[in-house]
Amino acid sequence: MDELDAIDCKIIAAVQNDGRITINDLAERVGLSPSPCARRLRILEEKGIIKGYTATIDQAKVGLPVSAFASIKLERQREEDLDRFAKAVARWPEVVDCYLMTGQRDYLMRIVVRDLQAYETFIKSKLTRLDGIASIETSFALDQVKRAEVLPIG
Repeated sequence: MDELDAIDCKIIAAVQNDGRITINDLAERVGLSPSPCARRLRILEEKGIIKGYTATIDQAKVGLPVSAFASIKLERQREEDLDRFAKAVARWPEVVDCYLMTGQRDYLMRIVVRDLQAYETFIKSKLTRLDGIASIETSFALDQVKRAEVLPIG
């Protein structure tokens, strides 16, 4: 990756906090005129540094108050097993985060559902039907203390 300069970092910080900011407001905030600001923003997008723009949704207010964290251990950690698991997880909308981990477990997933029955359905109809899973351990979030999409850039 190319080194980010101070202007790039300011642009990233601004769009992380407000993805709907206008080019004119962004340019003013970072100290550029609109045309070069728009060009820099486009370059950051083309390089994949800025991957997209989304709205932050309150999961409870849309009927999905339960966050379950599932730790998954696979029977084997061969590349084809890891790939098969990753492809399956990518198809499941309930899984909003999934990380390949070091340590005792192979994957850590955050699964968002409406209630415990929906989580049980997810486990029975999807997760346990996937070949190669040795064990699943689940913890349920009681409260969300912090959640941020804003990275601590420069």
